Amino acid sequence: MSAASASATPSSPVLQVGRLLLTGAAGGLGKVLRERLRPYAGVLRLSDIASLSAAEGPHEEVVACDLSDKQAVDALVAGCDAIVHLGGVSVERPFEEILEANIKGVFHIYEAARRHGVKRVVFASSNHVIGFYKQDEHLDAHVQRRPDGYYGLSKSFGEDVAQFYFDRWGIETVSIRIGSSFPEPLNRRMMSTWLSYRDLTTLIEKSLFTPGVGHTVVYGVSANRDVWWDNSGAAVLGYAPQDTSEVFRDKVEQQPPVASTDPNAIYQGGAFTAQGPFGD
Repeated sequence: MSAASASATPSSPVLQVGRLLLTGAAGGLGKVLRERLRPYAGVLRLSDIASLSAAEGPHEEVVACDLSDKQAVDALVAGCDAIVHLGGVSVERPFEEILEANIKGVFHIYEAARRHGVKRVVFASSNHVIGFYKQDEHLDAHVQRRPDGYYGLSKSFGEDVAQFYFDRWGIETVSIRIGSSFPEPLNRRMMSTWLSYRDLTTLIEKSLFTPGVGHTVVYGVSANRDVWWDNSGAAVLGYAPQDTSEVFRDKVEQQPPVASTDPNAIYQGGAFTAQGPFGD
């Protein structure tokens, strides 16, 4: 497998939703998924607080929205049939920033889904909800969460919100604990956490269209050689990753070795475990 094949666009799907909302569409993964999710929706509604790089294409709607604004999010979700929620701060930042975008934001998304009858959400959770486990520990999706920072805390909160809105109002969610989704792994840690764009797209497709998921938590990871996560729970989705970080091993191992005391060599969350506090 080459890097090109790892990012190949899937063939046209049979299943579609009428109007699919993609939040965080101006972010790194949002830009990738803007292209890749078009075949799965009659209309793809794109949203971010940041400006989107291109004008609306065919079967697209662009709606700017601040996730911390409850009324704006309510209007954003109106008319949608399903949501892929990537929006929010995607790195470790001061709690006040995380609170507005990630914690208030995910609550506003689910409240709007409840009000407008949306019954399927794909929530971009993160491996950072379990980031304080050591790299020699093998985890399933039911392990006690150990967030490695404010960002990880917000994703842990999002998983709880998803469970609550399923139990109370029947809104089904697949929470994907995304590892490291880039064109290729950038370092030794990512050899275990890497998720190709092709596998990410497939996982979102399965998360959108598999019936009866309730609230399902899965790991977003490709078929890498050295994995830390038991992803057998993803079998309910029929997810079978096609790519592996092994094709990049020679390139990555040319990098200088990481010190044994470096968080990137100790914890599954890597450097996130050592960032902050902020503003002291």
